[in-house]
Amino acid sequence: MTAAPDSARSGRVLLAYFSRAGENYYYGGRRNLTVGNTEVLARSIAARIDCDVHRIEAADPYPDDYEATVARNVREQNADARPAIAKPLPSIAQYDVVLLAGPIWNVRPPMIMWTFTGALDFTGKIVHPVVTYAVSGLGRAAEDYGRACRGGTIRDGLAVLGETVADADADQQVSTWLTRAGLA
Repeated sequence: MTAAPDSARSGRVLLAYFSRAGENYYYGGRRNLTVGNTEVLARSIAARIDCDVHRIEAADPYPDDYEATVARNVREQNADARPAIAKPLPSIAQYDVVLLAGPIWNVRPPMIMWTFTGALDFTGKIVHPVVTYAVSGLGRAAEDYGRACRGGTIRDGLAVLGETVADADADQQVSTWLTRAGLA
């Protein structure tokens, strides 16, 4: 008998992601992205598994300028802010598994992820953090989501270096993680 995977293959899966295009950190410098790193990662995951996809969009979009976004994020974190979402998801009742995908900014998921999770009932849901990062891997994503996703169970997360998100190594990392998490 084999052990049950982290997530039930037969359960309905939601991939909810927040991503920011524009000027991004790139190996100590900056580069302009037409598609944000987390969106690239979300598309890669969605192409491999049966899931519904929901894009989390800020009602007040983040600036394209990297430094302006960093400054806004610091203000939001310091204020424990809950930035408004343009098109909030009314319910996740129909899902068994939720993949929460977003960047790691200053060691944490952006505060808009707290807005998203705070509006929903995660009771009985399996939650997997999925992040893109520049320095800190998963950062505090598992810890933060453990507090934010009341009633949910936090499971194995995936962290992909933003600069490499479209590379073959990241592609393999996604496939390996999906299998290990019982999603593929």
